[in-house]
Amino acid sequence: MRFPVPVPRPRSLAGQLFAMQAVLIAVVVAGYALFTYVSDRTQAEEAAGRQATAVARSVADSPSVRAAIRTPNPTAELQPYALRVMKDTEVDFVTIMNPEGIRWTHPEKDQIGRRFRGNTAKALAGHTFTETYTGTLGASVRAVTPVKDADDDIIGLVSAGIKVEAISKRVQDQVTALFSVAGGALLLGAVGTYVINASLRRHTHGMNAAELSRMHDYHQAALHAVREGLLMLDGQYRVALVNDGGRELLGVSEEVVGRSVAELGLPAPLTGALLASEPRVDEVHLAADRVLVVNTSPVSGGERRGTVVTLRDVTELQSLMGELDSERGFTQALRSQAHEAANRLHTVVSLIELGRSEEAVEFATAELELAQALTDQVVAAVSEPVLAALLLGKTAQANERGVELVVSEDSGIDDGLLPESLPARDLVTILGNLIDNAVDAAQGTVRGRVTVTARTEGTELLLRVADTGAGVDPAHASLVFERGFSTKPAGPGGRGLGLALVRQAVHRHEGTLSVAEAEGGGAEFVVRLPLRATAASKDEVEV
Repeated sequence: MRFPVPVPRPRSLAGQLFAMQAVLIAVVVAGYALFTYVSDRTQAEEAAGRQATAVARSVADSPSVRAAIRTPNPTAELQPYALRVMKDTEVDFVTIMNPEGIRWTHPEKDQIGRRFRGNTAKALAGHTFTETYTGTLGASVRAVTPVKDADDDIIGLVSAGIKVEAISKRVQDQVTALFSVAGGALLLGAVGTYVINASLRRHTHGMNAAELSRMHDYHQAALHAVREGLLMLDGQYRVALVNDGGRELLGVSEEVVGRSVAELGLPAPLTGALLASEPRVDEVHLAADRVLVVNTSPVSGGERRGTVVTLRDVTELQSLMGELDSERGFTQALRSQAHEAANRLHTVVSLIELGRSEEAVEFATAELELAQALTDQVVAAVSEPVLAALLLGKTAQANERGVELVVSEDSGIDDGLLPESLPARDLVTILGNLIDNAVDAAQGTVRGRVTVTARTEGTELLLRVADTGAGVDPAHASLVFERGFSTKPAGPGGRGLGLALVRQAVHRHEGTLSVAEAEGGGAEFVVRLPLRATAASKDEVEV
């Protein structure tokens, strides 16, 4: 039976850094200790040479030494003197000898009378010199100097020295102390490195360099693959990261990393949502050309580390929801009209049952003429099918709510006049929301009325919607188009989005949108959209 051989996991990045720093500290400390040892050894030998020279010169210049040399037995007086000098000056030997090198003094008495081991030629020439020489006491750093009389004749030689062993012992004591300090520094550095790397292991979750690199590659691939917008902000609300989807949805360039959210030129409500400290869940906001669902979540970890923002594009969904609301309104209007039609039909049937067939025919004809007159009025003014259908449906809705919706006499849009660059969906968004807003304002007023004007003026499409409501406060004229602004209480779906969608659609087509006081009171919204020439028209001009 074969057992799988466990493959050792690569050392984590923190572990590699710890090992590298520990080795680096050890190498630096060892190198410094070796350099210090060699340097101190050289300095100690130089200091020993200077010390031996000073002692030898002092002995050679002593008058008592000159006097003792001229006695019949110089050793008798010089040996005690040399031993005393050795003790006082802490040198290992002081040897006084005649010019031929025969010792008069020596730390070992049996060496007295024997020839000095070392070089004396320079001293016999009248110079003082130092050297490292191995003599009877072993290797030593010694100085040799001549003893001169009053006539400057050399009458003897003096050598003083310090053993190399003693010098090494001094250096070893210093190096030992140095290694102790170095060991403490190494231990302290190792502990500090371990603490720092323990923190690094927590931040990297114990992953090695290869794992971090692989995770970075996955991270980058995921960011570019996700179609939704992803925005990461640091603790100062600066952009730390944004993916391709986020740039597209917010309409920003690649140079936004490191910039504050307030500097991106986003709409004020959207900027406020991104700067909020509390989480935001499925909030609808308007960008330049899009409707976005925004979710924000703070990064956990004690102090504020940043915010993660996700963005979803619901422009198409919002447009479809608007169309669905219109369809629901149409359905309710048809249901009400079906109810009224049933009442009228019952009336006709009852008249027939009562034998009043002529009155039944007159009643039915009048109802048909009234319905046809409304349709003819709308179609005659606006023959463009989408706008005509919208106006008919909104007229029925308004009637159900007690508001009269009329199309002004100066309206006129022929079928096929609108270019392909102005899709019917955007017209439904613009005119439908303006009419809904006007009906809301006029509902409940005496003889509530909404007047719609749709016509072309030169190269522009003019859409005007006026109501008999309370009007718009001039102080709020610039705020009514902001997302979330409304003078009415919020419903289940919220308020303040319709006019914001109108402004977004108008802006998308490079048009203008304004609000003013209507002639009969209430508010009047005016939209002007440029009518770009179609391809066929351009060809005709070129011909």
